[in-house]
Amino acid sequence: MKATIQHNSQSFTVDLSKPIDISLPLTADGLNPIAWYLDQPTIEPVTMGDWIGRVSEGSSTNFNNIFFNPHAHGTHTECLGHITKDFYSINVALKKFFFVAEVVSIAPEVQGDDLVITKGQIETALNGKTPEAIVLRTLPNDTVKQSKNYSNSNPAYLEEAAAAYIRECGIEHLLIDLPSVDKEKDEGKLVAHKAFWNVKDVNNLNADARHNATITEMVFVPDAVPDGRYLLNLQIASFDNDASPSKPILFQI
Repeated sequence: MKATIQHNSQSFTVDLSKPIDISLPLTADGLNPIAWYLDQPTIEPVTMGDWIGRVSEGSSTNFNNIFFNPHAHGTHTECLGHITKDFYSINVALKKFFFVAEVVSIAPEVQGDDLVITKGQIETALNGKTPEAIVLRTLPNDTVKQSKNYSNSNPAYLEEAAAAYIRECGIEHLLIDLPSVDKEKDEGKLVAHKAFWNVKDVNNLNADARHNATITEMVFVPDAVPDGRYLLNLQIASFDNDASPSKPILFQI
């Protein structure tokens, strides 16, 4: 089903029957991608005495508890409340759900023992474009990202200047196929998070901090999806928390 979209004075056509899901599902099969030194998520039926919430066990319904951490167990979207002393909710921060996005592929630079996405690489990839959202696909784009245990692996990350440049371009939504935009072990500095959200003091938030900007981590963009412009539908579960599991969907323009 093709539709003509009018968005921020732009008009374009998308095929709504061909969504491109770049989220990673939450699973209990032992192959869920994980990070931050946690175990796999669990999905298991409620038990009350002899009663088990599973139809195969004689119950009338399947009735599961799910234990997970949004930051560690798959695709999630977070607001600046992730790094501030005061509480801010992603359910309040994200109030619009459709954005023009640019998918870019970048091979992080080797810097000592690290792999780093630099400002120069972002600048080259955007080539003057200033979309509402940027989707960063790191190269090589190994499908192991869909089930990788990132703990103690020192994944690639954004340098502070790269995150600041994305902010300066006016990009409000940053999506990336890594567990964090920051270095895994950085002594809690979180310089890329702070640069993107323009947070100068986590204990006393500055007036020009970017409350409506979001970071989505642990996406997966298949190789079959070419770099370029897309319509992004960014949906979250209604969690009153700094972060929520999310389901970003791309539509080719």
